Amino acid sequence: MHPETSLALHRVRAADLHTDADTHRRARAARHRHGLRARLGWILVEVGLRLASSAPRTAPALA
Repeated sequence: MHPETSLALHRVRAADLHTDADTHRRARAARHRHGLRARLGWILVEVGLRLASSAPRTAPALA
């Protein structure tokens, strides 16, 4: 194979790999943000349920 042809093929393949890597990084970052949002949401639900199920606190009567 001619050296120039080999070099051109290498450059095309390297560009494809860089594109794939960028796509993978973006997808992974988007998935991570969604996971954090879901965990935070469930924590807020748990806190709300604890507050709703606890006995209401009343202030001491001033006599």
